[in-house]
Amino acid sequence: MLYEQIKEAVSYIRTQTDFQPRSGIVLGTGLGNLTDEIRIAAEIDYKSIPHFAHSTVESHKGKLVFGLLGNHPVVVMAGRFHWYEGWSMQQVVFPIRVLKFLGIKQLIITNASGGVNPHLLAGDIVVVKDHINLLPDNPLRGPNDERIGPRFPDLTHTYDAGLREKALTVARQHGIRAFEGVYSALPGPNLETPSEYAMLRKMGSDCTGMSSVPEALAAKHMELPVLMLSMVANVSFPPSAIKVTSLEDVIAVAAGAEPKLRVLVKGVLF
Repeated sequence: MLYEQIKEAVSYIRTQTDFQPRSGIVLGTGLGNLTDEIRIAAEIDYKSIPHFAHSTVESHKGKLVFGLLGNHPVVVMAGRFHWYEGWSMQQVVFPIRVLKFLGIKQLIITNASGGVNPHLLAGDIVVVKDHINLLPDNPLRGPNDERIGPRFPDLTHTYDAGLREKALTVARQHGIRAFEGVYSALPGPNLETPSEYAMLRKMGSDCTGMSSVPEALAAKHMELPVLMLSMVANVSFPPSAIKVTSLEDVIAVAAGAEPKLRVLVKGVLF
């Protein structure tokens, strides 16, 4: 059933554009303006694509954008889906599966997160090397279709080492504060309590958010190389550093850090 749904979505998209992307990019909270630099070939609203959910979060535009970033052909998810919005995990990752079947060769996932490593500052970029999955469901749960991926994918190398090193090299070249780290995923939509932030730090997390791990799991299931870039929107450790944070605060910090993220994404692709 899932395989047929993927094929149906791909077939519809192909009626709208014959543009062939090489890389897929998922844009997180406050990071949607990367599309301003794309020479757009086509835009498709999520609501028109068979079996797609739709974005309900402010700053998520809710469309696929096809075009050239520099000379690199990309398809961009301008807005993602979250489990906390009420979608199933299978719905959350369905677009990633469609992008794979559209022919992308690598996936770049971006997000905004809370920093739980005391060395991180707001606006820093974490190049994710591993994750801690504390979400209550898994997108790979249920019947498995070997045409999509194996029943028991190994997660030892979920985040591509070559892409990580390239991102860190670009950061050094441009004087951008970027560090390898571990991302933890919690369900949300509430931000974590001070005690939860402290727990995450003790578990080995450097930053935490409410997304991205499901997409990474689906990509790894399909053997799609993944790079995750997490922009630290608020400092969440130690407890004395925590301040009351709103979505508007997150978006404002993300907007300020977006130029750095653009440099890294373009540096990796070019």
